[in-house]
Amino acid sequence: MSNTLSTKSYHYIIVGAGSAGSLLANRLSADPNNQVLLLEAGGKDNYPWIHIPIGYLYCIDNPRTDWCFRTEADPGLNGRQLLYPRGKTLGGCSSINGMIYMRGQAQDYDQWAADTGESQWSWENVLPGFMAHESHFSLDTANSKYQQTGYFHGANGEWRVEQQRLRWDILDCFSEAAVQAGIPATEDFNTGDNFGVGYFDVNQRKGWRWNTAKAFLHPIRKKRSNLTIVTRVQAKRLLFANPEQELPLCNGVELAIGDILQQVFASKEVILCAGAIGTPHLLQLSGIGPGELLTKYAIPVVQELPGVGENLQDHLQIRTVFKVKGACTLNTLASTWLGKLRIGIEYALFQTGPMSMAPSQLGAFARSDSGQAQSNIEFHVQPLSLDAFGDPLHNFPAFTASVCNLKPSSRGQVKIQSADYRQAPLIIPNYLNTSEDRKVAADSIRVARNIVVQSALAQYQPEELKPGLEYQSDDELAKRAGDIATTIFHPVGTAKMGARTDPMAVVDPRLKVHGVKNLRVVDASVMPMITSGNTNSPSMMIAEKAARWILSQ
Repeated sequence: MSNTLSTKSYHYIIVGAGSAGSLLANRLSADPNNQVLLLEAGGKDNYPWIHIPIGYLYCIDNPRTDWCFRTEADPGLNGRQLLYPRGKTLGGCSSINGMIYMRGQAQDYDQWAADTGESQWSWENVLPGFMAHESHFSLDTANSKYQQTGYFHGANGEWRVEQQRLRWDILDCFSEAAVQAGIPATEDFNTGDNFGVGYFDVNQRKGWRWNTAKAFLHPIRKKRSNLTIVTRVQAKRLLFANPEQELPLCNGVELAIGDILQQVFASKEVILCAGAIGTPHLLQLSGIGPGELLTKYAIPVVQELPGVGENLQDHLQIRTVFKVKGACTLNTLASTWLGKLRIGIEYALFQTGPMSMAPSQLGAFARSDSGQAQSNIEFHVQPLSLDAFGDPLHNFPAFTASVCNLKPSSRGQVKIQSADYRQAPLIIPNYLNTSEDRKVAADSIRVARNIVVQSALAQYQPEELKPGLEYQSDDELAKRAGDIATTIFHPVGTAKMGARTDPMAVVDPRLKVHGVKNLRVVDASVMPMITSGNTNSPSMMIAEKAARWILSQ
């Protein structure tokens, strides 16, 4: 691992050492005949806060570990702009995310298969891809009671999945209240139907964050001389051997290492794993994208693909907050220096307690109304409250039940605003842009209210602070959602896969860029439809499947 590049040729160049890129580099370099170059714009994952679970608070919006993007002012959010975190370090978003292990629902992938005409994207065929890299706690020798989960989980992979190392009475009562409201208890959200309530499983090992750099890069980087990992190097543009031909051939990448530009070349494939923001940005800078946009910035059109940067989907979470009485929450636990000291000592000694917390501990999947065929909303429930990310905790006991629409119909865009690779792209989410999304927003708040009034929580006398009981109608609740909602950091879809006959498809069902030779995209941008849950694990499954296709060529 270094900050320098040799002039030797490579078979594969991978742009982005995040969740997908790290796994893909591991798989391709397993064949010693493959020379693999892995490029990462950020630095090494040696920042201590990456590895302490609560450290996401210090990694998000920190230029050491985050691109620090901002969205454009969004009409659906009543003109607000949002912080839009994207990992910029080895491990990418797996180094700064919420650590929740979530696959989505079987129907998500069956729909991918139907939309793309590729049966390999069906639930039956993606499940082995999830299991291939999984090391699930339920299959540890000491957990013999869980052996029935062997059909759905893997035991021998690099990607560790564990139970959380703390519980909260207030969250247990919320879970019981959800059951009383008709949401069944579950111990596993990842069997194809995530309808239920329970504690999230997390990507940790013994109370420490488990990122993809630890899982897939560090164990092999000294053993495989055919894998070159270079950090602090940004891709400026893709290179083409014959850019003016009908089928241009991508054969390399021009890089910026500080102020120095350098070109590197690949004889087999260039593979973009830069994520749902970085990948369309680089494609557009390289002349692949909507022709009118490229011409506006005097970028020669190599291949006109109008779908590049379109189809942006994300999960918008509405932060409903309830003040309680007589409950232990993080607000009160961390309200004094003595409380903070106790929390720190517990983690230092045992790697348990609040510092081992994922941002959200309890989850629930439900239907926003009885007409929904399957779960279409997800709750992330936390024993804390604050006004906005980065603000101090409130000085009274409270919990937050954030709820998001899993299948938004609103679509956004990612667009260059300059031919300069150093200038961040425009991120235009278009949240709550459809009547369907506004209706789900209003109904999801009502689902939260219905849970909170159940008898299991009565002892804590919950009082709604956000959005506020004065908001009741669909229009009032949808508008209020625009005031209090924020991204849950799941952007996908901006280089979606599909048949060549789909005018908005960017890659084919095997993830090769339409109309360009030797160029592939392997990250969340290829999802034609967002998955019903957190998107990190599906991105890794995509890389697992892509690796098999690439190696079989």
